[in-house]
Amino acid sequence: MTTNWENFIKNLGEWRGSFTQISPDGEILKSTPSILNLEGFDNNERVIFRLRRFDSSNYDSTPIQDYQQEYHSLDRHNIFFNTGAFSKGTLQLAPFTEFGAEYGFVDEDRRSRLVQLYDKQGNFSSLTLIREFRYGTDAYERPPLTVKSLIGNWEGKAHTFYGDLRPSERYDTNLEVKEVDGGYLEQKLSFASQVMSSRGRIYGNKIIFENQGIKREILLLPDGCSNNVPGQLQLRKPFFVEVGWLVRENERQRLIRNYSDHGEWVSSTHVIEYKR
Repeated sequence: MTTNWENFIKNLGEWRGSFTQISPDGEILKSTPSILNLEGFDNNERVIFRLRRFDSSNYDSTPIQDYQQEYHSLDRHNIFFNTGAFSKGTLQLAPFTEFGAEYGFVDEDRRSRLVQLYDKQGNFSSLTLIREFRYGTDAYERPPLTVKSLIGNWEGKAHTFYGDLRPSERYDTNLEVKEVDGGYLEQKLSFASQVMSSRGRIYGNKIIFENQGIKREILLLPDGCSNNVPGQLQLRKPFFVEVGWLVRENERQRLIRNYSDHGEWVSSTHVIEYKR
């Protein structure tokens, strides 16, 4: 099995793209061009991270932000998976504090990242979509995600890392998605001897699920991405936050962060699934 660091350096390169601010309702607000460099030194034993952001599409202009950081190791909660995909975020949900998570997917010459933020009252407040392309390649953006592209039977493999340092687990998954009369989407997820079913109402680029008074929303986003979160985080109730990326028409990846009823980060999971 590869190490966390070995998976991290699968992200090395120069990535040109943009940071796009999106409202909780899925409205595209503003995009900022960016260049991210991840460069390895000393046989990749250390990595220099440099992020530049611009107020125009001209990458040769003076950046409005230029941030650098050097890495020799990674925090335990910053989990990188075999593809280079990663998940990191708040370790403990607490009253009157902000909550956030960042996710990244890697596929050949493409990266797609999302950042979720909740305000101090536990309300989902903002989403940032970061679309990145390896410099000097002909990598292209995926079409916006649609309900139609989600419908089908998806068979996958999941890999879960735990916050308490117990051994990671791998297991099979099966996700059935179908549209039913009246503008609803039904999902049935099977994994590790568990079966979970849900039914959500379709509202344009949004699917809303309600269960026992808890409302979840899936936003269908540009570049084949999706954001799946509760509208509000509640203390003393377990929850999960998730993002997805339709890498190809028949291949989708998902990243999930699970939290306990004490608000503690429990695990991070990466799923690679294929439409049957």
